[in-house]
Amino acid sequence: MENTLKRNMLVYPGICDYSGDLGVPDTFGICMDLAAEHANSLGIGMWDLAARHLFWLTVKTRIRFLRRPRMADTITGETWPEPADRIRCNRDYRILAGEEVLAVGKTEWAVINTETGKLQPASDIYPRELEMRSDVVWDEPFSRLRDNFDGEPIFARHVVSSTDIDVGGHMNNVAYVRALAGAFSTREWEELNVQDLEIHFKAPCYEGQTIEMQRRERDGSLDIRMSVEGKTVILARIG
Repeated sequence: MENTLKRNMLVYPGICDYSGDLGVPDTFGICMDLAAEHANSLGIGMWDLAARHLFWLTVKTRIRFLRRPRMADTITGETWPEPADRIRCNRDYRILAGEEVLAVGKTEWAVINTETGKLQPASDIYPRELEMRSDVVWDEPFSRLRDNFDGEPIFARHVVSSTDIDVGGHMNNVAYVRALAGAFSTREWEELNVQDLEIHFKAPCYEGQTIEMQRRERDGSLDIRMSVEGKTVILARIG
């Protein structure tokens, strides 16, 4: 039972942005896909949990970008879980070109019982025989993102469409990142020069809903609030 999944992959045009580099949302997508494949190999994938009336719930994700690879580059993605706390667990990611680290990331997960709506102890999810790695991509906790955007105008809107919806019936995690990226022009996105993007998932969105976005500069970063009818669904920080 392997505690780490590694995959070599090509940076295809379909996952690149206007610059010809691997897109920021697509990097989140790679991490999500690696996590799903590894979970399946451990017998705790989505369908495995569904048979037990359980569902993986993404709480927070953060990726730090050191250098984005170019179209047609060959890269290696790897992921491994950290030892679980009672309720939540972290999973680490690394994207490399040879020995060069291009990006590192971390996701905080929880497991919810779909019948009761209550969280399942995460410490019971991983197989007992799985030997966990002791190393992590970073030690510090996720940021504390404040949900205070009073007085800030709406700068962008996104209508949740059918292509945003995943098998869970709500907006896919990566679709939020794609909607966020789409709120900026290519010139604005280039000026942002994203080196760090952190997303906190607060509530689900559904097809047909309109997401409104507010922004506020704070301590050298740009904080974003995404809301539906006044209810916060996403808090994000671009650094």
